[in-house]
Amino acid sequence: MKVVVKIGGAALDNEDTLRKCAHAIVDLAGDGHQIAVVHGGGAALTRTMQRLGKTSEFVNGLRVTDAETRDLALMVLSGLVNKKLVAAIGAAGKPAIGMSGGDGTSFRARKKVVGELDLGYVGEIVAAEPRWIEAIWGQGGIPVIASLAVGATGEYYNINADQMAAACAIACQASALIFLTDVAGVKDADGSVIRWLSVPEITRLVERSIVHGGMLPKLEACRHALSKGVGRVRILPAVEADALAQFYFAKSQVGTEVRVA
Repeated sequence: MKVVVKIGGAALDNEDTLRKCAHAIVDLAGDGHQIAVVHGGGAALTRTMQRLGKTSEFVNGLRVTDAETRDLALMVLSGLVNKKLVAAIGAAGKPAIGMSGGDGTSFRARKKVVGELDLGYVGEIVAAEPRWIEAIWGQGGIPVIASLAVGATGEYYNINADQMAAACAIACQASALIFLTDVAGVKDADGSVIRWLSVPEITRLVERSIVHGGMLPKLEACRHALSKGVGRVRILPAVEADALAQFYFAKSQVGTEVRVA
């Protein structure tokens, strides 16, 4: 079975959580599944920007990205964060190969348009070629993909990692897409975690402003993946990464499972 796992938030900053996620991914691969990992690294990028005196601005969960911020994203996401995750998976017992969406032109992007707003070098995926991911699988490895992609003229775009993960799952015809994040799941108005969330209910949550910020692109990514044939989509807290092993075979006891209906 092909599974795409997106890692973000505290999982990339906390050594214990990162180690737990890496072991869960390796255990899942050890069961015979083909695993691809997609990651962001927004917190690390924000810290780097702050050291250089730059501030971050977000619109609907997307970071406004000028040319300098885009170059910093290349450095931080494809460099430090990617290699740290590759090392953690390797230490857990499985070879991992780091790459970005620009490597092998695996993911092609165009500038993302959000109304009248100019987000700079923020992109959206328009095409994906999974052959390099499949080549790594063929050698028994785990591809680890930073959320950057190239445009038509070779310029890099910063891609929301949730949406990158959905594009990866669709391109690979994955059976499942799992988001390991720093929240307990999608929460309703009273703050309780919604265990099973249908696609129509997502619209209700957005219209009532119950979900906002970084959860908006995440839920849009869930909706997009399900609409393109990905079998199951779950949002799990990274600290509960042990639940990864039973994600496909048991009812969700942690996090949120997003369903078509």
